Amino acid sequence: MSSNKALVVGCGLCGAVVARHLAEQGKQVEIWDRRDHIGGNMYDYKDEHGILVQKYGPHTFHTKVKELYDYMCRYGEWNAYKLTCGAAWDGKYTPTPFDFTTIDTFYPKDKAEQLKAKLQKAYAGQPTATVVDVLQNPDEDIRGYAEYLFQNDYAPYTAKQWGVSPSAIDPSVLKRVPLRFSYDEGYFDDAYQVMPAVSFTTFFEKLLDHPNIQVKLGVEALEHLKVEGDALKLDGDVVDFPVVYTGALDELFDNVYGRLPYRSLRFEWFYENKESLQDAPVVAYPQEPGYTRITEYKKLPVQNVQGTTYAKEYPLTYKPEEGAEPYYPVLTEESNKQYAQYRARAEKVKDLYLCGRLADFKYYNMDQALAKALEVCRTCF
Repeated sequence: MSSNKALVVGCGLCGAVVARHLAEQGKQVEIWDRRDHIGGNMYDYKDEHGILVQKYGPHTFHTKVKELYDYMCRYGEWNAYKLTCGAAWDGKYTPTPFDFTTIDTFYPKDKAEQLKAKLQKAYAGQPTATVVDVLQNPDEDIRGYAEYLFQNDYAPYTAKQWGVSPSAIDPSVLKRVPLRFSYDEGYFDDAYQVMPAVSFTTFFEKLLDHPNIQVKLGVEALEHLKVEGDALKLDGDVVDFPVVYTGALDELFDNVYGRLPYRSLRFEWFYENKESLQDAPVVAYPQEPGYTRITEYKKLPVQNVQGTTYAKEYPLTYKPEEGAEPYYPVLTEESNKQYAQYRARAEKVKDLYLCGRLADFKYYNMDQALAKALEVCRTCF
C-alpha cells in the first residue's frame, strides 16, 4: 500500500463511515474485516422463512441530532419506527422503561394510586429519573418501588448480562434505562427513530459504494499488523499511511497490560408458525436462567409474513480462543484504568487512529458510534 492509501480495520459503522470520508478525499481505501460480511453487528439478512433478522441482536437507529439522521439518509431510505420493549417476571408483562403501567401491574390498586401521586409530586416537571437516583429518594414508598424493580429486574438482568455484581458495574450502565413518571411508552424519546426501508445491509452497500473503496472480507488484520515500539508495521514494513482500527485494543497490543473484559453473546434461534410470540419486539426475562431477552424479528421492523422468527440471547465471557465475538466492554473502575494504559500507548503510535465501541472501550449506541466516527473524520483527516 502506498502513502496515497489508507487501511480501515473493521467494516462496522465506524469503519465504514471513516472509509467513505477518506475515499471522498481521494485516498485509496482498503477495508479489512475478519467476518464474511459487511455491516459489523448491524448486519441483517432474510432467513429461510423470508423474515428479515439481525444476526447479532436488535438494532434500531435513534438520535436527537438532526445532523446524524441526515447522514444516514444520504445512504438509504428510512421509515419511522418507535421501538417498544418490555420485561416479564412472575407471569406478568410490563413495558420498559418502567412507567405507571408497571405500578398498576405489580401493585394493588390503592397502593398504586398512592405511589403514582407521590412520584408525580416528588419529580414534578421531570418525566424520568434513573433507578440509581430513585433508590436514594428519602420517601420510603418511592425508594421501595425502586428497590422492588432493582431486585426483580436490574440486579438479576445485570448479573446475567455482565457477569459481575451490580455494585461493581459502572453506574452509567444502570442509568441506561430510566423510570418514567407517566403512562408514556416507547424505549427512546429521541426526535428521530427509524428503521431502514430495506435493510441495514443495503445501507452499508450504498455507504461503501465508492470507486476508491475496496472491501476485503475474511481477513484477520492482526496476522498482518504489529506494533513495535511506537511504530505500526504491516507485514514487517513500517506503515506510512493512515490505519483506522476499530477492533479490541488489547488484542492489537498482544494483551501487554492484560486482557480487557468484554461480554460476548450466544443466540438460540427459533421459528414458530404463530402470529405473535410476545407483547413487544424485545422483551427482557430477568429471572429466566441463562438468557436475558428474546427478540421477535417480524416486529423489528413490522413484517407481514407467515409465522415468527425469534432469538434468545445468552451473555457469556468473551474468549477469543473460542471463536466468540466481543460485544460489550465491561466498564468497571479497574477496566477503565486498564484501558487508559492501552490508550496512552496507542496515542504514541504514528498513523494509528482508533474509533468504535471496541477500540474506544465505550458502550456506544448506533448514533454515538456515528458521532464518534464523524468526529474522527473532522479532527484527524
